[in-house]
Amino acid sequence: MADRKALNHELSKLFNEMWDMDVNRFAPGKDYAIELQGKADAVQQGDSAARHLFHYVNEERLKNTKTFATFISLLDNYETSTGVEEVVTPEEIAENNCFLDAILMTGVMKLAHQYLVKKKLAKPKLVDFKYQLYDIWFQLYPRKEGDRPDSCGFEHVFVGETRHGKQILGLHNWVQFYLQEKHKQIDYKGYIARKNKTRPDRDDQVLSIQFSWKGSVKPIGSNFIGVSPEFEFALYTVIFLLSEERVTRETVKIEEYELQIVVCRHGRHIGTAYPVLLNTNNED
Repeated sequence: MADRKALNHELSKLFNEMWDMDVNRFAPGKDYAIELQGKADAVQQGDSAARHLFHYVNEERLKNTKTFATFISLLDNYETSTGVEEVVTPEEIAENNCFLDAILMTGVMKLAHQYLVKKKLAKPKLVDFKYQLYDIWFQLYPRKEGDRPDSCGFEHVFVGETRHGKQILGLHNWVQFYLQEKHKQIDYKGYIARKNKTRPDRDDQVLSIQFSWKGSVKPIGSNFIGVSPEFEFALYTVIFLLSEERVTRETVKIEEYELQIVVCRHGRHIGTAYPVLLNTNNED
């Protein structure tokens, strides 16, 4: 279970300002629609959902929103099996830079940058902040001691990885989930309920779900739904830079959601990062 830590009011305030500023966020029922179907059983791991989680997503808007479009171009750049060396081409480096340039133009990222500058955790120049983000998110490292450089923070959190073809690591991003589901790589198995709520709503923008990907089951994973890539990037970067700990858990309230944001560091880089919806029956 997640440790019950006191609510971090300062971060809650910042993240709510970022949430309100997130003009690229997709609105439930308008830009996308989900079908929650049945409640998943984390122990049995049966299938409580015959259909996809995403019933509809406005692909035009994904294509025409710069941060989403540049984000999607990064998703196919990774070899998802850990232990297999990643090869980074000059085109991929250019795509990483395009994505960072796009998110650094947004109000959400600027707000995060201002906050970090105030805390003396980032340099005031955007170009320096960009280098810092590149290092945190895109620098390759070995996921396991002795392996070749086979992973980076971006791949783990946003793309997902598999270990020995059995265990799913990461994959906490709704756009990747939607695209993998569309390509029949993901099978959504149902939702995990919050204790004080019998079932989530179609409009909930944080969900705990169970799914299988490339044949392996992830018994429980929490995802933001509909948020922009810059929102998640900003949120995880702030928590990462505020702490030197190997694992940091911050309890925050964003909108109506009481969350614990978990960020694990791998040296100077992000190892993993994800939200945990508090009051769910079981947490990862």
